[in-house]
This record gives sequence, structure tokens and C-alpha cells, in this order.
Amino acid sequence: MPRAPLSPALASMTGFARDRGEANGISWVWEVKSVNGRGLDVRFRLPPGWDGVEPALKDAAQAKLKRGSISAGLSVRRDEQAARPMLDRAALEAALAIVAEVQALLPAAPPPPATALLSLPGVMRAASEEEPDEALLAARAAAVTESFARALAALESSRRAEGARIGAVLAAKLDEIEGLVASAEADAATQPEAIRDRLVTALRALADQSPALTEDRIAAEAALLASRADVREEIDRLHAHIAAARALMVEGTLVGRRLDFLTQEFNREANTLCSKAASRTLTATGLALKAAIEQFREQVQNLE
Repeated sequence: MPRAPLSPALASMTGFARDRGEANGISWVWEVKSVNGRGLDVRFRLPPGWDGVEPALKDAAQAKLKRGSISAGLSVRRDEQAARPMLDRAALEAALAIVAEVQALLPAAPPPPATALLSLPGVMRAASEEEPDEALLAARAAAVTESFARALAALESSRRAEGARIGAVLAAKLDEIEGLVASAEADAATQPEAIRDRLVTALRALADQSPALTEDRIAAEAALLASRADVREEIDRLHAHIAAARALMVEGTLVGRRLDFLTQEFNREANTLCSKAASRTLTATGLALKAAIEQFREQVQNLE
């Protein structure tokens, strides 16, 4: 029977996105990075004067993402056309008035060249030095916020693409774990009887030195020790954990924490199986199972 496909909503906490734009006399670039985190931590690096948009940006990020350490950086520059030099006529007229006063006092002095007048402080200034009005500031903020929404969408796509890759690795690792559990199950099927037979032989050898060890006592002690070495319950629970893990991966949405918890249960059963193992083959299988579970857990750590 074919297994259900993995959910497309399976997402990694690792991703990167960039969005750029140009409008209202400025151009900008957003860079948004995401790495693993216990919860959701969103941090912004904004240019001076842009702090007012941060609350809305943070709300947008929290609405889209649930886990991960998010770093969002914005760089902004004014368009070259907006920064072209402009003549301040009032400053020039003030400078000419001063020149006229000087020439009245020094009639023989030649008039200053135009380049000297233009080099005076305040006569020429960049158009960008003008304070933008409230409407222009609001338009710029809206354009940059919309760009951030696009960057967030691209980051989501990046995280889901990585999630699909991780999902494929996890599915393959679950197949490996299932194969090891099947091998352990085959080895464990004969373990209680083999243990009982060995113990009966050993206890009968001791019975010659201790008359108090009757045949019934020997059989009861051997049965008790053999039952303690029975790993069928651990095998059954491992099968149940495998089924639960596959169901979570089909569900896909925000399953990282639950899968992480499930790997702890996997480890608990694998450890018990190893402690009960009475044969080299079962011990080797148990150790291989623990290694596969650890590799599974390492990948699960990356999921949202």
C-alpha cells in the first residue's frame, strides 16, 4: 500500500529572500534571513528615520511565521535625480546684496565671478535636502512595507522548499528505522526461549551445590529473567512511533516541536531495547537504531 505524500506545508526554519523596489524618489533593498530558533524572534535593521514602520513590519512577520530567528535588513537611498543640485534663489539674492555693498565701498574692486557666488554656502543645495511632506513619507512607507510583504512571501517559499528536502530525508530515515525495528523484531522473537534455556542449564549446574534449588524453582527463576528480557513491548511502541511520525509529516503544518518530542520517545524505547538485548546481533541492531534515530532528530531540529 503506497504511503500518503508528504504535506507541501512542511517548512524549514532556514531560508533567505531579497526584494528591491523604487518609488517616490527612493530605491530600497530588503534582505530577510531565517535560521533555527526555539520560538519566533524577529529583528530589524532599519536606516535612520524608518523606525516608525517597524511595528507594522513585525506584525506582518508574526502573522506569516511561527518559529525561527528572523533577521530583516533594509537599505534605502534617494534617487540620483532627486538629489540633483538646485539653486536657492533667496540665498543667491542675499549674496548679491552683500556683493553690491562691498562694491559700493570698494568701487575699484572687480565683481566676483559666478562660480564664486555659486560656491557660497547655501546658494546651491541638493534637492534631497528638502524635507519631504507627510504624504510623500506615507507613500514611501507604504511602498517599503508592501515590498517587505513580498520578501516574506519569498522567504516562506524558500523555507518550504527546504522543508520538502528535509521531509524527503526524514521519510528515508523512517524507512531505515522501520527496517531496523523489523530486524530487531526477528532477533527478539527467539530471545526469551534462548535465555530461558541458558539459564536453566546454568541453574541446574548450581543445583548440585545447592539442594534448595528445586526444578520448579529453577523453571520459575528462568521464566522470570526471560520475561524481563522480552522486548516485544518496545518493538510494538517503536512501530506505533513510526506510524505517528509519518502521520505528522503528512499533516505538515507546524510539526517540528511534536516530531522533536516523538524522537525522545523513539530514543527511550531504543535505549530499553539495548539494555534488554541478550545477543550480539540484537545489541548491534539496537545501536544502529539509536544512530538512525539521532540522525532523524538532527533533521527534525530544522523544521518549523
